[in-house]
Amino acid sequence: MSEIQHYTPGPANLAQVRKSKDENKRTLVLVRELRHPPEKVWEALTDPAHLREWAPFVVDRNLATTESVKLTWVGNPVPIDTKVKRAEPPHVLEYGDIRWELEPTAGGTRLTLWTDIDRRFVSMGAAGWHIAYDVLDRLLSGNPIGRIAGAEAMKFEGWKRLNEEYAQQFGVKAPKWPPKADQKL
Repeated sequence: MSEIQHYTPGPANLAQVRKSKDENKRTLVLVRELRHPPEKVWEALTDPAHLREWAPFVVDRNLATTESVKLTWVGNPVPIDTKVKRAEPPHVLEYGDIRWELEPTAGGTRLTLWTDIDRRFVSMGAAGWHIAYDVLDRLLSGNPIGRIAGAEAMKFEGWKRLNEEYAQQFGVKAPKWPPKADQKL
């Protein structure tokens, strides 16, 4: 059995949702305590090779400087020109609708993700980022299980459970995904 087959995400307890300036979006906030120093976490957030191992996107260059980058989400072949707005190693990284904050703790790093997401899909986003955090933690611990993102993540039972749990937590109806084969998108 592969490492990914042994992986089961924990309970939906990492995310909060807040109103966004855009009424059709919500700000999703995920916080995770990692047992790794901020410098190591920063490298995983900025280095393209590390990002390919855990993030739901790839980039064409390192994110550690405030320049434009081509960001390609898993499942969407069209790269998006994205500006890195802030890169303050190893504390703050901001690009597109995503902001990462790294805070040193006695045991490692408190990593906080702030991202704006369509309010209809906020539970799906929380489930996906929750799993990405788990994959990141395993990668940093030297036990990589490989990226679980996009349509592949949605087939995963752990993602389905998290989507339902976060929807209940946020007081929204969980979108049914993937749609039944006989339904049109």
